[in-house]
Amino acid sequence: MSNTISRRRFIKNMTIAGAAISANGILPSLVKNSFAARDHILIGRPNPTTGPLASFGEATPWVDDIVLNVINQAGGIYIKEAGRKLPIKIKVVDTQSDPTKAGDAASKLILKDQIDLMVVMHTPDTVNPVAAMCERFEMPCISLDAPVGAWLSGGPYEWSYHAFWTEDAISDLYIGMWEQHGDKHNKTVGVLWPNDPDGKAWSPIFARKAAAKGYKIVDTGHFPYHMEDFSAIIGTFKKQGVQIICGTLIPPDFITFWRQAHQQGFAPKMATIGKAILFPSDVGALGGNLPEGLLAENWWSPYHPFKSSLDNSTAKELCDRWTKETSKPWVGPLGFKYAGLEIAADALLRAGTLEKKALLKAIGETDLNTIVGPIKYNAKHYSETPLVGGQWVKGKQFKWEMNIVYNEQHPEILKTAEMQFPLPR
Repeated sequence: MSNTISRRRFIKNMTIAGAAISANGILPSLVKNSFAARDHILIGRPNPTTGPLASFGEATPWVDDIVLNVINQAGGIYIKEAGRKLPIKIKVVDTQSDPTKAGDAASKLILKDQIDLMVVMHTPDTVNPVAAMCERFEMPCISLDAPVGAWLSGGPYEWSYHAFWTEDAISDLYIGMWEQHGDKHNKTVGVLWPNDPDGKAWSPIFARKAAAKGYKIVDTGHFPYHMEDFSAIIGTFKKQGVQIICGTLIPPDFITFWRQAHQQGFAPKMATIGKAILFPSDVGALGGNLPEGLLAENWWSPYHPFKSSLDNSTAKELCDRWTKETSKPWVGPLGFKYAGLEIAADALLRAGTLEKKALLKAIGETDLNTIVGPIKYNAKHYSETPLVGGQWVKGKQFKWEMNIVYNEQHPEILKTAEMQFPLPR
């Protein structure tokens, strides 16, 4: 990949767009007061830099720098009101992984910093309160990286558009992985649902779909964050003969559960866990060999066959660059952080204005091939992205690495290994 060629391509695209705008209307003779005071486009980015969701937010500055370098070295985005191209700047604010603080950060970005556009991601704990503030203050919002059902629970939406996978997709994924070894377990599943938007959205869908496939669900009820003792839940799972674990938890809660389960002699044959074990750092925090064989959703990887709309770089190239520059393994949010800014740049380019309703209209009309796949929003303001199954194994380059072991819903994303079953004892 040549950065020079990529930047030339981007410059050409923006020059054509600017020429089209000029041809369709005379540029204003006077620049609006807002542009006299500010010579850039400002994007707000609430981000869980610290707290239990910090693994999701870790790579934000790195990705932002890469994307802004491509866009701004091309001169930025042509804005009609300014009569010229404006570079993009991003203001990242730490939410501390707290929904209330995420909402507060969003309101300050809108009212105090007077951002032009919001881009937000990293679980419903961040996305939903930020989207709520954008609806309240009529701020165009691009969101990703929160399951669609949990995001929809905060709607209806006028000012927000979202991209990620659905709870139907992940239930099909997990149950599909269980079915691969359906003759080797007793189809009894213990579920772990926290009292949060994810837990509330996942639980009824899994219960319905698992029952249709002949599975028995053992559900002890929703629980709060930061549980210190899972003994009662573990005892119920043991008594009911649970051989499969399923749930979506924040990393600290799954660490507590999994360690206590092993201490108390509970050894399921399979564990499919959302959110908590997406990152090598969180997996490694389990300690010892406890991560071996754990299964999780994989929503982006170097094996996804998609390219950047900005410079044609591939998913693998972005992952390799991250590893080279940070000495860390790739992580799924890399692609979604990048794609969020792809969508923003594309909408700004097509709108050619920072007028809020015109920019919102351009976002809604997005039809873009991004590094996480095609993005085209439906009438409910969301676009579904692909999902495959991953399994943690001892790695060659890093201590723990994720293999792609299930791809029946999306065979275009290649498997890298066969699934290990059962979990090591």
